[in-house]
Amino acid sequence: MDKNLRIKALVILATVLISIYGIIGLPKSKDELANNWKKNIRLGLDLRGGSHLVLQVQVQDAFKAEADADIERLKEDMGKANITFGGLERNDPSSLADADKIEIQIKGVPVDKAASLRTLVSEKYDAWVFGSVNSSDYRLTMKPTKSLELRRDTLARSMATIESRINGLGLAESTVQQRGRSDAESELLVQLPGVDDPARIKQILGTAALLEWYDVKDGPFATPEQARMNFGNALPLNSKLLRSAASADAGEAWYVVSRAPVITGRDLRNARPQQGELGKWETGFTLNQEAAKRFGRYTETHINKRLAIVLDGQVKSAPTIQARIEDSGRITGARDQQDASDLSLMLRSGSLPASVTYLEERTVGPSLGADSIQQGLVSGVVGLIAVVLVMLVYYKRSGINATIALVLNALILIAALAYFEAVLTLPGIAGIILLIGMAVDSNVLIFERIREELRSGKGVVAAIDAGFSKAFLTIIDTHVTTVVSCAFLFIFGSGPVKGFAVSLVIGLVANVFTSVFISRFIFDWETSGKKQLAELSI
Repeated sequence: MDKNLRIKALVILATVLISIYGIIGLPKSKDELANNWKKNIRLGLDLRGGSHLVLQVQVQDAFKAEADADIERLKEDMGKANITFGGLERNDPSSLADADKIEIQIKGVPVDKAASLRTLVSEKYDAWVFGSVNSSDYRLTMKPTKSLELRRDTLARSMATIESRINGLGLAESTVQQRGRSDAESELLVQLPGVDDPARIKQILGTAALLEWYDVKDGPFATPEQARMNFGNALPLNSKLLRSAASADAGEAWYVVSRAPVITGRDLRNARPQQGELGKWETGFTLNQEAAKRFGRYTETHINKRLAIVLDGQVKSAPTIQARIEDSGRITGARDQQDASDLSLMLRSGSLPASVTYLEERTVGPSLGADSIQQGLVSGVVGLIAVVLVMLVYYKRSGINATIALVLNALILIAALAYFEAVLTLPGIAGIILLIGMAVDSNVLIFERIREELRSGKGVVAAIDAGFSKAFLTIIDTHVTTVVSCAFLFIFGSGPVKGFAVSLVIGLVANVFTSVFISRFIFDWETSGKKQLAELSI
């Protein structure tokens, strides 16, 4: 064997060893081998079993939050510009369809300040369209381009937050993707392989974890009606009612708080579970630098007044401010360590920009996945045996060459899935079975070219050289067109379709290596050392 063949042999041996290591590692026992296989070959929801959830993001919440933030900015800017006003509030779109109809109403502006207000809005609030209601009242409506941008941003942030929470729980094979053809549907598909009891996952995913601090006007009251009666049957301007999250034993309690929060969970820098007084679990938090200064100024001017800590619209507690507070604090009331850990996880991953509702929930049992795997393996083995028999009968000893290349192709494909941490799904198995035919097709092209060269009178070695040379461009052409098709499947397809595309592309790349490099090596090894080979079994 010459030096060139030795180098090729070492490359093939190294590829095989690396592939085997990627699949099973270095097991010391049968149990470790089985565990490594299960660890490295990640199965999707349809094979492993698990939970399938469809969530709808209530994007109108994000529109309200955007309007509230701009209202607070507008108040400050109007004060600096000496523009007085009688009222500044927004409407309350309650459904997904009405989200784009968000408005900010500015009431009681003096006539001589109208031009200044218009200039202020046009210079600093480019997301809004300024309009007049009458001589003293004005309306801001959100621009369609900004509305579309906010809707898409809300969906993207919701997906990122949910993915972060899932990864924080160790569910690395899970997938989160948008469902539906338009952003208006605002639906997300969440697949959780291996999760057969999604109750805790649903709670963590569905909790917006929107942490807010509000100035308390008054309370607690036993009922909302009692709170309104305390203010003459009407709540004060720019205030709202929030219910306490206290236990059922403590009874119902309501607080009247300011409409806009002092700070929110978006201002958090970190959150962590910790033990407080008497060993009870709680969640500590730290604010970023800018929020800490703002919170410090507020607490310094509101000593001996109450501040409501609100999580997802419910008052967790309403402590009295006893001194200036800056960059840290704690949220009490956790039932146990897991409760405090879950809350800190949700706060660290960021609050959802809008609440979510569940439209669909399905649980797939592992037995169904086991049946799919068994049937897929049976299909693959039957197809492989049929292809091998045909190749051996039709191409004689050269059929062994094709069989070896086919087996190594499957080995490299499975190893690549393990190294890339790709998730194997039922469509992925279909892609692997399809590759059996495509891998053989490449060998058929090469073998038929070699036969043509032999019939034309060329010698065995010359026929092999010409056969591989002429078939190579055809193989590359067919594989490139298939890869382009897979790229479109991956870009526009759903999760299972993407799994099919990924498996097929990896297999195609492996197929070029096995059919051209390995198959050629076997022919060269067979003819090496023979000065004149009379015939080739093909």
